[in-house]
Formats: sequence, C-alpha cells, structure tokens
Amino acid sequence: MRQYPGWYYNEFKQVGVDYTDLEEVRAYDLHMQRLRDIEKESNSIRELLGINNSDSVLEIGTGTGELALNISAYCKKVVAIDVSKMMIDFARIKAESQNKTKVHFYNAGFLTYENHGDPFDVIITQLALHHLPDYWKMIALKRLYGMLKEDGKFYLRDVVFPSQIPDYDSFFANIITDLKNSAGDKIAEETEIHIREEFSTLDWIMEGLLKSVGFHIENIIYDGFIISYICKK
Repeated sequence: MRQYPGWYYNEFKQVGVDYTDLEEVRAYDLHMQRLRDIEKESNSIRELLGINNSDSVLEIGTGTGELALNISAYCKKVVAIDVSKMMIDFARIKAESQNKTKVHFYNAGFLTYENHGDPFDVIITQLALHHLPDYWKMIALKRLYGMLKEDGKFYLRDVVFPSQIPDYDSFFANIITDLKNSAGDKIAEETEIHIREEFSTLDWIMEGLLKSVGFHIENIIYDGFIISYICKK
C-alpha cells in the first residue's frame, strides 16, 4: 500500500454524518431507495454521457452501490469506490445477492484510488467531492483527468453554492425550512451538518477548478443548489 507524506489529506476521516456504523448504513440505503428513482437516474446519466456496452466506468463515492449496480447492466464494467469501508462491504453483499458480477468495489477515494488498468471511458461522482477542501478538490480532479481516456466523459454532480446571493443567512435559512417541509427533519438536520462541517464551494470556483485541470465543460444543469457538470477530456 502506498505511503503518503504527513501533509497529505486524510480523506478517510469522518466528516458530516457518520456512515461507519452498520445501522446508519442500512438506514441510509433504505432511505435512498425510497428517495431516489435509480432507474430514472441511471437512464438520465447514461443518456447524458452516451454510455454503451463497451465502456468502462469509474464511480467515486458509490455509497451502497445503487447506481453502480444499475448502470453495470449497460456497460462493460464498473469500478465503484468509497472511503467508507462499511458502505463498500454493504455494497458487495448487495452485488452478490443480485448476482451482479461486472461491478468491482474498492475502499478508496479521490486521493487514494490507484488505477492499474486501462483508462476509463466515463467517470461519475455524485455528492462526494464536497468532502474535500478546495485545494484537494483540485488534486482530486487532476487525478481523475489522468484516469480518463482522451475524449472520455466526466459527470460531476454536487452541492455547489451560487455566488450571486445578497444575503446568505436568509438563503440557508430558507433552504432548511423548505427541506423540513418537503423531506422531513432528518434531511434538514443533515443539510445543516453539511453546510456547517463540509466543503461545498461556490459555482465560479468549481468551474475554475474543472477548467484548470483540463476539462472542457460541455453542459451545466442547475437543480436548486445541486449542480451537474458534464465534462469532456
């Protein structure tokens, strides 16, 4: 296993909600299955990125593997990674129970995964890059750029804050109130933790980071304070 210098960021340390507890992972998985239409999500991503059955796909921040397991039916293989060992163990059990053999799960993240095979055709990450401070986001994006084939596609979806907000106190207060009404207290509380403890950045910073490492941004999709970037190498 590679040894990292003392100043290297520890992406395995717990930030935000604790998913090192098995019961928390089970609860998360059930909640996500109720909250997400994984078939619709998978179809949308495949269409946006033009994924086909000859493509190899890397997913970073796979969680319990819902997207990776679904999308594996439509491509050559999926490598799915997460910094939570508990999540990865849970995802492996799900894959075995569903007899999904084209997904390979690893306990690693943006800064520690080492690809020893061919470059990927597609890289996907959703709601994960915000775990890293901005400098380390840049390092992560540089690493992903190097793992992608020429003309390969990169899909980044994450919480990104708009920069043209006159009053952020009101902005965040309204978000929390709306979430309590639409999704319940637990999601609202987790969003408060996210805002307080995690590293979501501003829109102009995220665009600058993507461009600085070499990505061409083909499309940006806005959904409230969640933004999707479709990029090409």
